[in-house]
Amino acid sequence: MFSNDTFDLKSLDDVFNRMLETIMSSKDDIFIISEQSRRSFEDMQQELEIVRKQISTVIDEGDALEKSTQLAKQRLVLVSKAFDNYTEEQVRDAYETAHDFQLKLSVIKTQEKQLRDKRDDLERRLRGLLDTIERADHIVNQVNVILNYLTSDLKNVGLALEQAKMKQDFGIRIIAAQEEERKRLSREIHDGPAQMMANVLMRTDLIERTYREKGIEYALAEIADLKKTVRNALSEVRRIIYDLRPMALDDLGIVPTLKKYLSTVTEYNPGVEIHFQSRSTEQRIPSNYEVSIFRLVQECVTNAMKHGKCKDIWVKIEWLNNAVNVVVKDDGVGFDQKVVKDHSFGILGMRERIEILNGTISIESEINRGTTVLFKIPLEVE
Repeated sequence: MFSNDTFDLKSLDDVFNRMLETIMSSKDDIFIISEQSRRSFEDMQQELEIVRKQISTVIDEGDALEKSTQLAKQRLVLVSKAFDNYTEEQVRDAYETAHDFQLKLSVIKTQEKQLRDKRDDLERRLRGLLDTIERADHIVNQVNVILNYLTSDLKNVGLALEQAKMKQDFGIRIIAAQEEERKRLSREIHDGPAQMMANVLMRTDLIERTYREKGIEYALAEIADLKKTVRNALSEVRRIIYDLRPMALDDLGIVPTLKKYLSTVTEYNPGVEIHFQSRSTEQRIPSNYEVSIFRLVQECVTNAMKHGKCKDIWVKIEWLNNAVNVVVKDDGVGFDQKVVKDHSFGILGMRERIEILNGTISIESEINRGTTVLFKIPLEVE
């Protein structure tokens, strides 16, 4: 691997890339295990609730049978003491009735024990699944830290070592990339989970007041609605943590990755239809271009659904000889561009990405007439 005290950069890069591929593959496997465990946990919780209701029903039936059995036994005792006062058929009927109730009571007790054993087993398995989910999430977070360190700090480090003059520039670029990523994450957390959790806090106060003023039914309705907000916040946090970079970009390219992303968005947002079109022959372009285009479309689609309250979104990519045009249009409520804040996180982030690529951005919007965003990105990079 080494020759004349210098690094064999190709071998070093090969080893490094194989290591990254292995770690990323393991991360995907862990995430799949975590999601499967979550689904199993939810299914098992539902099953446990059913079993608990069955136990309650069986207990009620057992109590009723207990009373009936006691009454039947008392009648049998009376019949036995005054045997001569009853016919043979009445004696037989008293005996069979008492025996029948006793048999049913035995069966219901056995059923209750089986249900209790099943409940205890489900509770043990739920605790085990919860532990598995927590461990998997912890491992995924650790792997994310490792991947961030490897991809941000060590990628192409061999080339930097070969030319000492480039070391300072290399370090500055790493720091700039890290800070840029931190700013992006800060914006996403600010506009997503942070806003949702603030809403949760306000809603909890509202629930307390609703309970005092309107009663338990209205409070329960508020709690059910609050659960939806919490689930959305949890889903957003998972997306930010796990999907820092769409893996499919490297393997499939921007068009298949966007198709999959937009399809997933449509699936999880009923009532919103997204129309995607790619014109001319698709090209594989540098990775940083593909990531930027993906993020720009992602930001536009998110804004259209979250702020635009749209029903239809059109995403079109046009491949030219020396440039790529991207149009994202929606039929939402739009906004007045004269009063929009210059430092709006979403628009600011898009402009920053476009500037890095030496491209241009155009935004057209009017109240109640939707929004259209056009990016033009040159592909001839010096």
